[in-house]
Formats: sequence, structure tokens, C-alpha cells
Amino acid sequence: MSDEGAGMRKDARIFVAGHRGMVGSAIVRCLQNGGYTRILTRGHDMLDLTDPSATRLFFDAERPDYVFLAAAKVGGIHANNAFPADFIAQNLAIQSSIIQASHAVGVERLLFLGSSCIYPKLAPQPMKEEHLLTGPLEPTNRAYALAKIAGIEMCWSYNRQFQTRYLAVMPTNLYGPGDTYHPENSHVIPGMIRRLHEAKAAGASSVTIWGTGSPRREFLFSDDMADACVHLMNLPDARYIPLLGQDRNDGLAPLVNIGVGHDLTIRDLAETVKAIVGFQGALAFDTTKPDGTPRKLLDVSRLSSLGWTASTSLGDGLQRAYRDFVAHHA
Repeated sequence: MSDEGAGMRKDARIFVAGHRGMVGSAIVRCLQNGGYTRILTRGHDMLDLTDPSATRLFFDAERPDYVFLAAAKVGGIHANNAFPADFIAQNLAIQSSIIQASHAVGVERLLFLGSSCIYPKLAPQPMKEEHLLTGPLEPTNRAYALAKIAGIEMCWSYNRQFQTRYLAVMPTNLYGPGDTYHPENSHVIPGMIRRLHEAKAAGASSVTIWGTGSPRREFLFSDDMADACVHLMNLPDARYIPLLGQDRNDGLAPLVNIGVGHDLTIRDLAETVKAIVGFQGALAFDTTKPDGTPRKLLDVSRLSSLGWTASTSLGDGLQRAYRDFVAHHA
């Protein structure tokens, strides 16, 4: 275990669940760049995290000091809408297995990664941590959101009952190296990158974007997200423990938003991606397709007060994401 209140030792045993995904791989890169030498990873082919017995055996054998719970089934509007049973069942199983195993072996700190879709569809903007469970969710991703809300509640419940140190973070929309570029089931930025790149290669005259283009979204580069996560896990006890909601009378969940604090319209995003990809055709917006939540901007004042702000501009991040797509997916 680490020294009292000193953050993560460089030789601490750190398990990154979901290390092959965009989020998990960014956290691994951040840890490696920070000089951490005992990073534990297991692919799905070696460990099924939906299996509580297999997960417990792994934890018993490896005894991690810290856990980043980045493993999840994720997807865009189409995937969430088409496969809600998969999203709620698999995410609940993964979270439950890891949190219970972490408690059983005495993990010192756990960071659970959620999503800004946990907030109500019509939450006040920008969305504060205390807006959780104050209104109806966006229907197209309700199953996924409820699974993530259950993960937050599970962290909070263990903190209150067992004085564990489990913190949840809610990143805004992420993009970056290792993203999923599936033609139907990807998120907005990787979906745009793929479609615009393929249209450019094919010499197409136009590309169709789902929705009206009017919803506003906030986007965070994956490596910035990882840096924020490691920053939070390294907070001294005096700043970390008050975040956890261990006091049964504290009404605020153990939750910290991670974002950049500003947003743009989907139309402006599409124009930016178009310019970076170099597509010369027109953009058409299919208004028969769902827009999703009208606006999703996180209030990041809690994170800022803890000493962290994002450093990668959207333009720079999109350039890096596009280079990664060309290198590995084009």
C-alpha cells in the first residue's frame, strides 16, 4: 500500500480494467509516462470481468493496490438504442465483479469511469454533480446510463458502509487514439472521421450527418481525461477523502466531472472535422434522425478546484485522432 496520504507509489500494483479500449489505453499511457512500473492488465481473452468468480481469483492472485475501472460496453446512439439489454447487463456485471473483488482484497483506492449521459436529458447547463437523479434520462441511452448510475451508487454504498475509498468520474464526450470507428456503432467524432475520410477517398460529393446539427456537445481528448484520472488518484487524503461521501449525511455522490468547460454545435464540429480530413464535398443533415440530448456541457468547477484543467485544444486533438485513424484503421 502507498504511504498515508501520499498518493500512488511508483511501484504500486495498479490494475487498469479495460486497458485495450480508448479510455483504458490512455490511462496506461499516462501511468507509463509517469513512471509507474507495476501496471496490471488482462484482455477479455484472459479474464472475463463479467464473471465474479474469475474476477475474484484474479484479484486474490494479483492483490492490486489501486484500480482504474475503465472496462465497459460502450457505443453511440444507434448501438445504445438497438442493444439496450447488452448495455445494461454487461456493464452491471463488470462493475459489480470488480467493486466486490476490490473490497474483498482491500484495494486502497478505486476510480470508476462513467459517462456524462448519467445526467437528466434536460438538466440545467452546465451540468453539476448534484444534478444526478434530478430528472428523466435521454431515452436512447437510458440502459447504459442506469448501469453507470448503479456503479456510482455502488461506490457510494461501499464508501458509506465499509469506509472504502472509491471515486467515480464522469468524463464528457471523449475522442482520441484507440477509438472505435465502427460504421454504425461508433460515437460522433470517430463516426465523422470515418465517414468523411471514406467520402474523400471515394470522391463523394456530400456526406450525411445524423440530426439537425444544432445540439451542442463538449469534447475531451482521451489523454487529457487520463491525466485527470491519475491526478485525482494522486490527491492527498486531505483532498481525496472529502470527495467520497463516506458520511451518511452527505448528500453529494462521490462524483467528479471531467471536461473542458466549453462546447460547440454538431454542425461546427462537422465542419472542423471536414477541414482536418480534407473532404471537399458538402455536408447534409438528416433531420429525420434523432438529435439526442439538446446540450451536454459539464460544470468542471469541482475538478478545477482540485488543481486540474484540460490542456489539449479541439483542433490539436482532432489532428492527433485523425492521424491515429489513418495509421490504424484507414
